[in-house]
Amino acid sequence: MGKYEGWKRPDWDTYWMKIVEDIGLRSTCTRHHFGCVIVKNNVIVSTGYNGPPSGLPHCDEIGCIREKLNIPSGTRMEVCDAVHAEQNAIIRGDPSKLKGATLYVNAKPCKMCARMIINAGIKRVVYIDDYPDKEGIELLKKAGIDTFVFDRKRLDELKDRLDKFK
Repeated sequence: MGKYEGWKRPDWDTYWMKIVEDIGLRSTCTRHHFGCVIVKNNVIVSTGYNGPPSGLPHCDEIGCIREKLNIPSGTRMEVCDAVHAEQNAIIRGDPSKLKGATLYVNAKPCKMCARMIINAGIKRVVYIDDYPDKEGIELLKKAGIDTFVFDRKRLDELKDRLDKFK
């Protein structure tokens, strides 16, 4: 009997969300580790995580201006220099491959990211966790983009199943 006898592989949404969580580990934000993967025909088109623009100091080095000013999450985003995970993934992706793709992210996209998602031609957004900015999802729905809330419990169940095969 093989080591993985009885293993049931995860569905595609769970598979991509597990990857999103790993991508978020690259973030240097001291508040949130957000990750994003854009997929088309079950092939990765692009990835991104939140952090400062290239060449600028990272928050884990200089501290978080939003923390210092006691700014609640999801508000006054212009105060922070960070580029969001979705923005980084779109910026780094091939525009011809973004059209019709699915974007996976471990936060609800904000309104700024929603605008970029719409203009990139992405057709489906799958997200976990809640984010105070409700306008982003409303904008995506208004543009006819399919949105799906991914239940974090599915990732927890996958981790539990993986532990049994160690």
